[in-house]
Amino acid sequence: MTVSTEVVTVPKENALQVFSAEQGLDPYLAKIRQEIDGFVPDVSTAKGRKEIASIAYKVAQSKTALDNVGKDLVAELKEVPKKIDAERKRMRDLLDSWKDEVRAPLNEWEAAEAARVARHQANIDYMKLRLECRDLDAAELKSNIATLEGTIIGEHWEEFEAEAARVKDKALTALRDALAIREKHEAELAAIAKFQAEQAVREQKEREERIAKEAAEKAHREAEAQAQAYRENVAREAAEAEAAAKRREAELVEKAAQAQRQADQDKRDAAAAAEQARLNADLAEQRRIAAEKQAELDRVAAEQRQAEAVERAAQAERQRQSDEQARVEAEAKAREADRAHKGATLKAAKEAILKTGITEEQAVAVIKMIAAGKVPAISIQY
Repeated sequence: MTVSTEVVTVPKENALQVFSAEQGLDPYLAKIRQEIDGFVPDVSTAKGRKEIASIAYKVAQSKTALDNVGKDLVAELKEVPKKIDAERKRMRDLLDSWKDEVRAPLNEWEAAEAARVARHQANIDYMKLRLECRDLDAAELKSNIATLEGTIIGEHWEEFEAEAARVKDKALTALRDALAIREKHEAELAAIAKFQAEQAVREQKEREERIAKEAAEKAHREAEAQAQAYRENVAREAAEAEAAAKRREAELVEKAAQAQRQADQDKRDAAAAAEQARLNADLAEQRRIAAEKQAELDRVAAEQRQAEAVERAAQAERQRQSDEQARVEAEAKAREADRAHKGATLKAAKEAILKTGITEEQAVAVIKMIAAGKVPAISIQY
């Protein structure tokens, strides 16, 4: 259908008659309505959309033309302004509603087009957000890379296909570079941790060996001191016994000189005393040997006690290291459980928001704003 460009208006010479007549502008309005009713809108083609805009513009021009005729007539005929103004208003309102009626299909198309473009742009913006995730750890970077790699770029992106492909490639390149840097950094941290652990083991071994050596030396010194004291005590007792024997022998000799008649008996007594002295000396020697044996046993026992003390110290250190390892593992499990709990909470929040009808990307964006504290009076309870 060819759209007429002729604007509907009232000849100035008939304006008073038209505006003053009972039916007013109805014949002119009916002509506009007839043209509107005979027009079939088509938003599927550029030409159809142009015709819709053209006829809507023509209705607006007709409104302006008819309104101008009325205004001119009111200026000339001050006595009938109210009637004319009322007719003008009725005409304006009616033609505005017809204009809106005619343009409605185009408005709907434009809204749908804007929504389509916004949807594609939101998807592109979601990929661009990956560029802000370069400070994550290696596992999280790999997850983001997998998400981007799983994003299919094809004809369904329509005119945004090329831009989406560029953004995806740029984000993947940035994330892969960040992953390489992060993996290198984490490898360096692991190497440092390994070196520190090995150094701690070496230092602990050296410390245990030093303690064992010092304990052994102390035990040896104590055993030697005990043995020396025992030997000195035995030697002193032997010397005292020998001195006593000599004194006794001297006494016997003196008595023998004074009593020759008791010589034989004195000789027997002296011999007996000498034998007793010899026996006392033998007993002192036996005690000395026993003391040395006892000192050696005491030294061995002291070394054994020291070895047991060293073993207990090593066992205590191993237990401390085991407890420390258990604590580190428990803290790691707690952090993992906390991360899993937060992930589940955020996922549940996203699923709840999706029920409102918005897209997944929009739901993710809303959750991120809430988590970042950018939405007043709203927070996420983990």
